[in-house]
Parts: sequence; C-alpha cells; structure tokens
Amino acid sequence: MGKKKNVRWSPPRGKAASQTYVGVVDMIASGDMYVKVNDLEEDIFVDSRDGLRALDGDKVEVVVTKYKKNGNLQGAVVRVVERSQHNYVGVLDVTEHAVFLRPDSRRIPVDIYIKRAEGQELIDGQKAVAKIVDWQEGSRSPVGEVVDVLGEAGNNDTEMNAIMAEFNLPWQFEPQVEQAADTIPSEITETEVARRRDFRGVTTFTIDPEDAKDFDDALSIRRISDGENGSAMWEIGVHIADVTHYVSPGSIVDEEAENRATSVYLVDRTVPMLPEKLSNDLCSLRPNEDKLCFSAVFEMDEELTIHNEWFGRTVIRSDRRFTYEEAQAIIEGGEGDFKAEILKFNQLAQAMRKRRFAHGAITFDREEFKFKLDPDGKPTGIYHKVQKESNQLIEEFMLLANKRVAEFGGKNPQTGKRSARTFVYRIHDKPDEEKLLKFSDFVIRFGYYFRPDRLKDVSRQMNTIMDKIKGKSEENVISTLAIRTMAKAVYSTDNIGHYGLAFPYYTHFTSPIRRYPDMMVHRLLAHYLEGGKSADKPKYERLCEHCSDMEVRAADAERASVKYKMAEYMQDRVGQEFNGHISGITDWGIYVELEDSLIEGMVSMRDVADDFYRFDENIYAAVGQSSGRKFTLGDLVRIRVKGADLSRRQIDFTLVGTIDFETGKIKPLPEVQLRDDSTGRGKSSVRRHTQSRRQNQSRGR
Repeated sequence: MGKKKNVRWSPPRGKAASQTYVGVVDMIASGDMYVKVNDLEEDIFVDSRDGLRALDGDKVEVVVTKYKKNGNLQGAVVRVVERSQHNYVGVLDVTEHAVFLRPDSRRIPVDIYIKRAEGQELIDGQKAVAKIVDWQEGSRSPVGEVVDVLGEAGNNDTEMNAIMAEFNLPWQFEPQVEQAADTIPSEITETEVARRRDFRGVTTFTIDPEDAKDFDDALSIRRISDGENGSAMWEIGVHIADVTHYVSPGSIVDEEAENRATSVYLVDRTVPMLPEKLSNDLCSLRPNEDKLCFSAVFEMDEELTIHNEWFGRTVIRSDRRFTYEEAQAIIEGGEGDFKAEILKFNQLAQAMRKRRFAHGAITFDREEFKFKLDPDGKPTGIYHKVQKESNQLIEEFMLLANKRVAEFGGKNPQTGKRSARTFVYRIHDKPDEEKLLKFSDFVIRFGYYFRPDRLKDVSRQMNTIMDKIKGKSEENVISTLAIRTMAKAVYSTDNIGHYGLAFPYYTHFTSPIRRYPDMMVHRLLAHYLEGGKSADKPKYERLCEHCSDMEVRAADAERASVKYKMAEYMQDRVGQEFNGHISGITDWGIYVELEDSLIEGMVSMRDVADDFYRFDENIYAAVGQSSGRKFTLGDLVRIRVKGADLSRRQIDFTLVGTIDFETGKIKPLPEVQLRDDSTGRGKSSVRRHTQSRRQNQSRGR
C-alpha cells in the first residue's frame, strides 16, 4: 500500500500565515487527517499530501493554510512533535525478502515494514502487534518492530486479543502480578473481625447476572423498629467488597489496577482489572463465606426518610446468590427464598426510582441485545436484554450508596455546605443547546414536541418522549439520538453534580473489583472517617483524568468486539433481506439498524442506484441530486446484505426500497434513466462524478 507523495505548499499571506498550533492527529482511511487542538472549537483538516508522514495519535505542529467560507480550517503539518506509542495490529505478510504488517485499522493508510529482531520467527498470515520506530523522509512505509504475535488470524481468541491490543489495553497479566496476587493472605483473623461491624447474622444476599463470577455488592435488610407514625423502620445495608483491604497502595497489584483503571467487557469474555485470585475469589461476595466489606448502612422508614447513616468496614456472610431472573420471578408473584425481603427491597426501590425521576433524573431505556455463542465463540443467535424491576432494585440501592458517600465526602458535616477537602466525583454536565435543537428538529417529524429553549424542563420533556416511544419502531433511533445530546460523564475532583441523575453529589463507590475510581473513593472515605486531612488534589485529579480516558478506551474496545461479532453473524446471511431504520447518515453512507436484531450496517452512497445522493447536514438527510428524494434518520427501509468484512468489522447493505410507516408495505427504489446523448457524455459525466464522490467520501469523519 503506497502513500501519496508529499507536495510542497506555500503559506498564504496575511492572517493565515501566522496561525500555528500544536494538536493531535485523528487520521481517516484516505490518509487525510484532522488535527485536534485544545484551543480551537473546530479541528484543522489536513490533506494527506500535507501530512508530513504524521500518523493517527501523533502530536504535531500544524499551520493554517486556508480559511474556508464556512469557517472551517485547513492546514499543513510542519513538524511531528511526538510519535504516538500506539499499537498497530494487523496480519503479517512474510516473503523471502521482506516482512510487512498490513494493519487492520483504517486509521493507518500504509503497510508497516517490519524490522525483524534476531531470532524472531514470524509466520505469514499470523496476527501481530507492532510499534512504529521510524519513518524516513522519502520512504513509502514506516519502519516497525513486532512486539507480540497473537496467533492465527480468524481464530476467536486471537481476534479478541487483537481488539484489546488495538486500543492499547492489556489482555493478560504479567506473571509477577499474578504471583503477587497469589501471595495475598486469604485468612480473615479474629483480630480483623473485631475491628469491623459484624453483619453475619443479618439477612444478606446478592443479585447479579446469571454469568457473573465476581459479586462485588450485597444487600442486607432487617426491621429495627416502628417509626413515629407507625410505619416500620428498616436497616438497609449496601455492602461492597473491601478490595483496598487486600490491595495496598503502591503495590504491584495496585499499580496494575491503576494502569488498567477498569475491567473490559468484550462480547465473549471479561478482561478483569484485578487478577482472578482477587476478583473471583478473595473479594467476590460468594454465599456462605465470610467476606470483608466496606458498607453504607441506612436507617430508613417507609417514606424513604433516612434517619441515620453509617459508613465503615464490615464482615458479612451472604445467605443466597440470586440471578436477576430468580429475583424477578419472586417480584412477579413466584415463591422463593427471602421472598418478603426481596419484595420489601423492591417496594422501596420503586418508590426511590419514582422520586428520582420526579426530581429531574432522565431515563434512557434503549433496547440492548446479546449474542448466543457456541463453545468456539461463534455467534449462533441473538436475544434481547430486558431491564426489569430486579435490575432496578439493585440500581436504586447502588445509586443511594454512591450519592450518600459523595455527600459525606463533599459536604462539611457541621454546616452542610460544600467542603474544601479533596474527593473523587462522577460528574455529568448539562446537555449542549445546539444538540438539543437538532434533537428537537428530528423528533418533530415523528409527531413529538421538544422545547430546547426550556433547559430547566429538559429532563421532564425527555422522559415524556421516552415513555411515548416505548414499543414503537422509532424507539431505538430516538433514544440513541437523545443519548448523543447528553454530555459524557467523567471523573473529577471538581464537583459540578450529575445532570442525568439530578444529583448534586455523586460518586462511584459500589464496584471496586472492576473500577479503579471506586478503590480511590474507598481509600478517601476511610481516610476521612479516621479524621484525616484533605488529600492531594493534583494527584487525584491526574488519576481521575486517566480513569476517564481508560473508560473511553475500554468502551471503544467493547464496541469493536460487538461489531466483529455482528459481522461474523451476518457472514452467513449475505443475500438475505431485512427491514430496518436509518440510524445515521454521513457523506459516505447511510447507516441502517435492523429491526429484529439491532445489527447495524452501511449502505454506501455510491450504491444507492436511483440517483446521485449528497449528505445535507442542515436537514440531516441524504438528498437525491436529480429527484430531490430524501432519506432521513428514522426512515423505515428494506435492505439486502451485500457483504460482511471481519477484518474491518463492517457490514455492507444494499438499499432495496423504503417501507411505508402506516401500511408497512415495501416500495422498491424507482428506476432512473440516466441522461445519455450521442457523444456518451452523460454517462461519462456520471462516472466522473461518482469517482470524484468516492474520493471525497473517504475524507468524511
């Protein structure tokens, strides 16, 4: 694979000539790139010819060469400031004379020449991980070194590990980390129990997914008295695995957990933050075993008033492990262990949920699906994941604990006002007004009304729309777009509250087995309970930023694994037709989400045969140049599966026709007679136009 030859450019005179910035490259498939600059709202577009051999993730110095009429900036890279340490994953192409790595990612438009290390055996067709070490001027390919060989391309384990490597995520523990975890004492001494509040005699159980192996939260309940008005007073315990008892700050296990920051949930596996000795053994709250916890305990009446709360270290003994399905069966009228306790928890949880939404919380119940996998990891079917009251039961009590722990950490106990001491918060900013306006313009075409100018009323309006779309064909596309209007939740030591939950104070306390911020919160909470002074704010802010970054990276890897399994599932369905709705539109294609499976694929703009279509960003539609026909978000369409590419994790569709909302009838795309004359210029013009469009499409983002 070659690269376009660099062309010298001449900076324009005047204002543009002096505008130089440093930013990070976001490369696209064509080799063109966008440079993200912190001080600019818009990214700077750089044509591949002006990229100076910069690659995705590189820090570069870029000079603005053109100010376009629409306000967009175009520039040229003048210096690569720092090469990205990014891993490149691909398939080895081994010949007698040379070795190249053909990257899977479309973000690197060249093959990597591999500098073979002494004694290194590289086999053609294997998947490997490489790092770029050099790229000399005039060379068509960068030079790289293989840092790991993953195995045969196409093997499930190889491909899942390749996804982890692509996003610079570790897929296995180094032996020394495993060994350190194995040496952690598992015995719970009487001395340790004496330091803790003992809940082993209180009814306690866990509720988790059927396939869960690490149980990091448990609930306890007991009636302690009658309230003043005759209603019962309940002691509710939210018990969280005491990971920080076993993992000391600065230890090799702690450093590894800090580096990973989160467990990663791929379609067919969990890549844990902590070694199995901790996640599935010492810290997992398995039934009928004494376990150490960090707990939030509330004395609560039937009206949800909390009369007293306590935070501290405990020892528990879970009486029962429930799956969500088992708990749900009891909620829906079935018999089972601890029925009275589960029903009481559910009653309180539903009351808390109702009050939370009344106070401005927003709900997005977008339908999710999971794959049925055979022993080799191949998808054999799809089933829908439904959130029911048993899920909400756990959610509400975890939210309660997170909220009250954040209030303890962030409020002055004497004044009730904001404290100056350092704490870790989970924050969520209010939505962007421009995105809300676009959302309003979109939902009105379905007959739903949303006033973006009423910022104080956004949550109520959102919830009203979410209720109205339940069970309708437009539910997923509207809820997806609604989620995109929201800001991204992050970790920070600067508290601005959590907009989506309508909580002025919120943190993550309840999942320390799989999230490092929860371990940070446990340590800070223990420190302040002992009367400690405010912790080092810059240190914790750096950790917050790292954890937020790793969370995004893990989510990207999870999505990549889903896309891979989608493509693998659809390989056996090439040529079949399905109904779906348009879920996205770009310069280069129309994305369609299938109705039954929620699998998403793309119809290339150039493959919509009845006209030449352009993306009109103002109305968010693909518009036919000759016919004026429009395809917009939410439109029901009929597609045929054209192909499924595992290496690109992409599914290609062909558009067969549109579907009438009212009748459900399929209307095939009309035949369009392209203009032709005796010279044939009409057809030639169409071909040239299509070729030009293909070149332009590759520059879309």
